[in-house]
Amino acid sequence: MGADHTRPAAAAPPGVRRLLIATVVPLFVLTVIAALVLWPRADRDPVDGGADVPRYHGTVTRVVTEPCPPTPESPEGDTGGPCGTVTVAAEQGPDAGRQVETPVPTGPGAPRVAVGDEVVLVELVDPGDPSVKTYNIAEHQRGTPLIWLVALFAAAIVAFGRWRGLAALGGLVASFAILLGFVLPGIGAGQSPLLVAIVGAALIMFVVLYLTHGITAQTSVAVLGTLGSLVITGVLGTLATAATHLTGFGSEDATTLSMFQGDVDLHGLLLAGIIIGSLGVLDDVTVTQAATVTELAHANPGLSRRQLYRAATRVGRAHIASTVNTIVLAYAGASLPLLLLLVADSRPVGQLLTSEFLAQEIVRSAVATLGLIAAVPLTTALAAVVTTAGRAGRAAGPATPRPPSPREDAWEALGEGRSGGGRSTEAAW
Repeated sequence: MGADHTRPAAAAPPGVRRLLIATVVPLFVLTVIAALVLWPRADRDPVDGGADVPRYHGTVTRVVTEPCPPTPESPEGDTGGPCGTVTVAAEQGPDAGRQVETPVPTGPGAPRVAVGDEVVLVELVDPGDPSVKTYNIAEHQRGTPLIWLVALFAAAIVAFGRWRGLAALGGLVASFAILLGFVLPGIGAGQSPLLVAIVGAALIMFVVLYLTHGITAQTSVAVLGTLGSLVITGVLGTLATAATHLTGFGSEDATTLSMFQGDVDLHGLLLAGIIIGSLGVLDDVTVTQAATVTELAHANPGLSRRQLYRAATRVGRAHIASTVNTIVLAYAGASLPLLLLLVADSRPVGQLLTSEFLAQEIVRSAVATLGLIAAVPLTTALAAVVTTAGRAGRAAGPATPRPPSPREDAWEALGEGRSGGGRSTEAAW
């Protein structure tokens, strides 16, 4: 997350470092304490998700298609096919090493199989006679392609980013560990989704930013800017969902979740999704703004605090202008099938836009964007204060003359070698 800035930032004055430590360390300790309090307990009863159907791996060795037999609903035999049998060499389970037959998968979303495909078999037992069992093909095995894709992903990041890329991979692993080990179990255990999301996002932020960008004053500024923006996003999300009376039941997934886990607060889950979804973009913006202020101060040490703020804010405006479109398209892409369903709806556009589902997506995009906009002035102001702190003391010390650059030496030699009265080449340059 964030941009890569390989030039090490100038060390902040001791007073500034002490102030940052006194601010960041208590916030980190408070986050860890909150995570321990909200940590899901192991004594909670597991959710009953229904009977676990055995699943085994196998390889397709033969596919035979044939006309579908007629049925009372379709006398001509047109059942939407295809019909036939698939022979699979079972690799696991009680029939491992044997050839088993399954019907050709049919129906919406059914996998299309061919000889040589690696598939997943499900074992179905006849309730009337447990000794009678059949197999069906559930889906293709995707483990090997996914492993190769992840390996390529990791190799590309390390090859391009080197040690910084390796640190980014470590941050990514830490993010998933916190999500899977704390955020999701905590919400599933009945804790407040908004509170769990804020604490989880803060944990991810601390680990990822310091691991990826190092323990510096510049990173601490990005951490404070991100944390403040997350709080603003949470407050705006709470107000927006209350004003629009969103319940969290805006999708089929949420409705299904309420059937299995009725104690989950879906309204809070909606807010938690906004917080977690905003974190990655917020990190990018805050790190970029802190680095921009540092680079501007390095390039022109004479810039005042206000000049640094204004110049870096102009960069932030350009960044926000491109990121807003990214947020909206990300939410739209994730919900494309349902958006197509709504487009086919015959209701007026006004009713569609104010429906639970679309209103939910509008609130997501608007709140995330507002939090993102708030991150720019907040982080830029903090970075400008930290970067210019102690500058007066350093300026009061003895000035060290800057050694002339080779270009200056060359122009000076050219200027002395010219006859008087001619136009100076250095002046023209």
